Amino acid sequence: MERTLIKDITPGVRRISGFVENLRNKKSMAFIVVKDTTGKLQVTVVKEEHPELCELIDKLTIHSVVTFEGEVVESEYVKMGGKEMYPTSMRIESIAEALPIKDDSDIDVRMDYRWIDLRREKNHLMIKLQTTLTAAMREFLVERGFVEIHTPKLIGAASESGSDVFEVKYFDTHAYLAQSPQFYKQMAMASGLERIFETGPVFRAEKSYTNKHATEFTGFDLEFSYIDSFEDVMKMEEELLAYALGRVKEAHGDEIVELFGEEYAVTVPTLPFPRMKLADVYRELEERYGYTVPAELHGDLTTEAERMTKQLAADMFGHEFLFITDYDAKERAFYHMRDEAGIPQGYDLIWRGVEITTGAQREHRYDVLRNQAEEKGLAEDVKFYLEFFKYGCPPHGGFGIGIDRLTMLFLGLSIKEVQFLFRGPNRLTP
Repeated sequence: MERTLIKDITPGVRRISGFVENLRNKKSMAFIVVKDTTGKLQVTVVKEEHPELCELIDKLTIHSVVTFEGEVVESEYVKMGGKEMYPTSMRIESIAEALPIKDDSDIDVRMDYRWIDLRREKNHLMIKLQTTLTAAMREFLVERGFVEIHTPKLIGAASESGSDVFEVKYFDTHAYLAQSPQFYKQMAMASGLERIFETGPVFRAEKSYTNKHATEFTGFDLEFSYIDSFEDVMKMEEELLAYALGRVKEAHGDEIVELFGEEYAVTVPTLPFPRMKLADVYRELEERYGYTVPAELHGDLTTEAERMTKQLAADMFGHEFLFITDYDAKERAFYHMRDEAGIPQGYDLIWRGVEITTGAQREHRYDVLRNQAEEKGLAEDVKFYLEFFKYGCPPHGGFGIGIDRLTMLFLGLSIKEVQFLFRGPNRLTP
């Protein structure tokens, strides 16, 4: 008999498999709650009718893996979907030892036993949410003529921005783990592909111990050609996110509220997202909330100011998202295009008080790009990249989004909790 997923259970003779979530083994009856990735079902054993199952039931422990076959019936007394199974056969697939963690165990202890921690309903929802999110973004872009590429994560240049990178031995030389697919996304523009996206691992050699930083995470990047300004890039991103959030709300909205609370209900954002210049953000934060920073820090968004934009966006625009533009050139990557006044033609996108994206129109003119790389002291490091622009390249722009950080904000969790397996300065296992 073929296995039936619990979400698809209907009355009749069925076969189910899953983990034992709960077990009440009484003298004459046994009640076993079996859980698979789609739901739970109560299995009720009348011992007098099936004495051959008693010995097996006595061996069971919580989180053991079992297979049951039997009659599924409707039952008004069972809360889990109003159905239960009366089994005629049972097989123990594996016996679980006493679990080394609980739901309220310290996060680092739970990370040591991540495969057990991932069995929780909240974590199953998290993985499903990420699946829906990335599938929706792919769908949105493919419908608009984008193609998916897969760029190398081993690169020969040490850096795209001067930040620390991971160095690895590569035969008789050294290579580096890519901080992003940025250079190769732009190479795709020079190749004439015009509209591309990629989802894949990103590596950052930063000793950051915050709840939103990781040394390896999953990025969703896109780039597209023949834009008039970075406004085209912002428009693409806001439409993409509104579409994706709509799909997440449709697929998981009720379950998110049930498991995480009403405060994490998915709100599908209205378009367009509000936009503010960085200087205006600082002015409003000071006038409204008394927040000030030294003038020398006004060229970039401080961590505290970033956090406060959640309230600012709500108060000024009734919105969860906020585009911030007009950063200082010294705070932006060398490949961002600048206007006549030297202002980078890019932005950060903040959601719920956390930066989720840096996007920009890129500099596609070889001479200008080379000069900006030299200004940052990177011309030699990015020599191979500069070659992409010598033989013609259309105007283009793009952005990258961290899938893990988006998930974190959807559910109010830390970055450790939303990654399948977290990687940080002190975490390389399991």
